Amino acid sequence: MRLPFTKMHGLGNDFVVLDQVTRPTFLSGKQIRALADRHRGIGFDQLIYVEAPKRPDADFHYRVFNADGREIEHCGNGARCFYRFVRDKQLTWKRRLVVTTESGQLLQMFHVGPGLVGVEMEEPAFATSLIPRTLERTQPLYPLPVLDDVLEVGLVSVGNPHCVVMVPDAGNAPVADLGPVICSHSWFPKQANVSFMEIQSSNRIRLRVFERGVGETEACGTAACAAMAVGRSLGWLDEKVRVWQPGGFLQLSWSGPGQRMTMIGPAVSVFDGEIEL
Repeated sequence: MRLPFTKMHGLGNDFVVLDQVTRPTFLSGKQIRALADRHRGIGFDQLIYVEAPKRPDADFHYRVFNADGREIEHCGNGARCFYRFVRDKQLTWKRRLVVTTESGQLLQMFHVGPGLVGVEMEEPAFATSLIPRTLERTQPLYPLPVLDDVLEVGLVSVGNPHCVVMVPDAGNAPVADLGPVICSHSWFPKQANVSFMEIQSSNRIRLRVFERGVGETEACGTAACAAMAVGRSLGWLDEKVRVWQPGGFLQLSWSGPGQRMTMIGPAVSVFDGEIEL
């Protein structure tokens, strides 16, 4: 079977996108891992399914799989590429879309400018049951025991679980060493994405991210949203924040509890192709 696909990226966080509306195809975890192989397959951080809507108030349904073959709840950079894909492939002419996710979120996606897409995320959730983790109470920062140290971290869900570690210098943060340890920590039964956040000013942060099932990525949209949510909840950040990651910049806006968070950034289509499965 020959599988048509589109390779895309958002700030270097790269994806393979499949049209499951007009040509639905079932892929096993083994096949997804083979496609993700950067030497023998296509190579990607995440695989995205564009599916027909499952609710009458939605335009499409959105599914995401990590390079390790496991399905995850959400991907912010992938959401922008999702929008670019359905518009490029003429699956819709709408400039504003409503899309559902496997975690039950309702995303609103919209055109901003040439190559730029906006996504309205649901409100960040600090409730412990949504992260999930083994702790029982919600608090601003948590003392996380890691190796021979205790780190103060923020925990939040933006459709998927995130652990945010404050660091003085993101460029020299121990992502490779601590990322996998924190990701698979006993606090997180389903693992967590781990962000290392440096606050440069009230409207600018630097971020590096270790994503569960992938490793360190060039950028992570939901991690940027999680970092802003934690910083804002502690009174450290303004309503509008520019987030630097190794792959580039995202612009985030969040006025606070009870409100959606908006993320704006690029979505790039790299090439179309076919691969034999």
